[in-house]
This record gives sequence, C-alpha cells and structure tokens, in this order.
Amino acid sequence: TTVSAATAVAAADRGAKTLVMSTDPAHSLEDAFEVDIGGQPTEIQPGLFAQQIDTQLQLKTFWSDIHDQLMAVFNWGGVGGIEAEEFLIFPGMDELFSLLEVKEQANSGRFDVIVVDCAPTAETLRLLSLPEVLSWYFERVLPTERRIMKAARPILQRVSKLPVPGDNVFEAAETVFAGVEEVKALLADSSITAARLVVNPEKMVVAEARRTYTYLGFFGYAVDAVVVNRLLPDEVKDPYFDRWRELQRDHMATITDSFEGVDVISLRLFDEEMVGVDKLRKLAEELYGDRDPVTGFTGSVPFSITEVDSNIVMGLAVPFATKDQLDVTRRGSELLITVGQYRRSFVLPDSLQRRQIAGAKLEDGTLHITFVDVEDQ
Repeated sequence: TTVSAATAVAAADRGAKTLVMSTDPAHSLEDAFEVDIGGQPTEIQPGLFAQQIDTQLQLKTFWSDIHDQLMAVFNWGGVGGIEAEEFLIFPGMDELFSLLEVKEQANSGRFDVIVVDCAPTAETLRLLSLPEVLSWYFERVLPTERRIMKAARPILQRVSKLPVPGDNVFEAAETVFAGVEEVKALLADSSITAARLVVNPEKMVVAEARRTYTYLGFFGYAVDAVVVNRLLPDEVKDPYFDRWRELQRDHMATITDSFEGVDVISLRLFDEEMVGVDKLRKLAEELYGDRDPVTGFTGSVPFSITEVDSNIVMGLAVPFATKDQLDVTRRGSELLITVGQYRRSFVLPDSLQRRQIAGAKLEDGTLHITFVDVEDQ
C-alpha cells in the first residue's frame, strides 16, 4: 500500500492526473495518506485522487436487478432483512466489483494514470483469475439457463409462487459479462497495464512472489518491475542485525536470479512510518530517483504466436512452473491449459482450429505448444 501510494504521488508530481484505488477490503489507503477516503475519487492534492472501493455501493450499481430477484427468492423462503443482505455478498463479489470499478474509471477518461493497490496475494490471484472464470460461465452456461427459464417460466408461475427471474435479470447478468470482457482486454494489454510486485526479502514472501509471477504470466498479465522493500540500510551497524543482513543479501540474490529480465528495484527500511504525502514523496524519490514511475518501466509480454517451419507455435510464459503442474487439453475449438490450481481457456482462431497439436514442451519458463497442418502430419 505504501509503495502504491508513493507511486501515485510521484506520477502526480510529474503532471499526470492520477487515481490510486484500493481493492483490499482492509482499505489502508486512508492510513497511508492520513486523510478520509470514500467510495468515489477523493482529491488528496491537485492532480492526485484516491478511492477505496465500496462493495455495497457497487452492488447497487452493477447488481441491482439480480439483487432484487435474489431478495424476492429469500423472502419467499422466509429469509429477509439484514440476514438476506449478508447472504447476497457471495465469495468473489468484492473482487468482481473491484474489477468493474477499475474498468469504469479507466474508461471515464478522467485520469492519465490509475494505480491499483491490490490485496494480499491469494485475494489478488482470485481477482485476476476472475475474468477468465466468469467468461467461461457467461459464454457457455448463462445462455442455456436463459433458454430453459424462458420455456419453464409460464409453468412455474402457474404452479408455484416462487419468484421466477425475468429477462431483465439475465440482461443485467449479460451487462456484467460485457464489463468483465472489457476488464480482460484492459488487463491483458501490456501497452496499457502492468503489474508491479512488492516483496520483502524473506524466504516465504519471495516464494509467494515467484508463484504470483507464474500465475500473472499464465493469465496474460505483464510484470514491469519487482520492488524489494525494507532492506536494512548501511547505517545499521549493530551486530544484532548481522544475520538479518546476511539473509537479506541471500534473498536479494535469489530475487535477482528469479526475475531475470524484469527490473528489480530496492527500497530501504526507514526509521519511521512513511505516511502522509510528504513522506510518501520522499519514499518515491528514493525508490524511483529520476526515473518516471509509470513510463520508465516496460512490461514483459507473456503470450506469443509465431510460425516455425510452417508450424504455428503458441508460447505462454509460466515462470517457475514445473512439468507436473502443467496440463494441456484440447476440446474442439478450445484449448484448456492448467497450471497448479488455475485453468485458462483459449478459443483457438480458425487458422489453429484446422491444425492439430503435435506437442508441448516447457523450456526456460515458457510453455510452447506446436500446431501442425493435418495434411503435413
């Protein structure tokens, strides 16, 4: 959160109209800036705005028809009031509404730069995998449910008082789906969006960052830098910290080797809490120096399609993944790739649908899948 806030301050100081948003339910941006921040962009200083996403507000904005339908079903079943409202916040909805709000602000044209302060790793991976999961549901399941419900609605209305969803409910769901598709395009465009990992030089944190890097590549999201935070400064001479300094040096070497090709920048452990705009500005100056905090970094492209000896090779970055974590399956026009607990679906273009998979291999952190012409094979 501190690095996100400092990055936003630095971008605004360079003249970019900047919004920093928090998708973390803990909402620590208020603490970082030491000001009250609401569910709409709040001006911190000229050119710098902050927003803490309000799930209840987003529920009414994006989910009102579906909310009303579900409330009617709960009331019919004897559950109402606050209890029903709590049931309507499903797992993953915080992440969904966060993504949709990021998309809304990006499309508004009000800001030159948007910095998104994400929740801890597990929540963020759910956040970033959500567009892929929801796309599968909306493309394959929802149309069938709508056709079935349209046929069954007259019968159900005659034999039961159960509230039956109307077309407006399905249209609301399709509106959400359209928003999710826009989010996918926004996040996967490496010329617009990049992820920046912030790690402490500790064994478990570094291991977690490596896994995050794997899954970001898997879902097609570029990573432009790794910030190593809270390194002991040279001024600390107390021998009590000698072992810590040695461990941090080892972890720093691991980070440099692990994220080869990605900018690794470091930040010292300060002797006070870096909160408030002035201290965040000082932190940003030490972190970025004369480098532009936004355009001074280039995100790696995690996905490619190339032609090799008349064959088509699809490359997908999965750094740190091992063979036993990978699975590749083809079902008609669909290619399903699994890495660990996450699965991604690719709808193959016509040129690849006419070809067969000749093989797949993992090489230097990239999964290569070769498609050959049926006649050649």
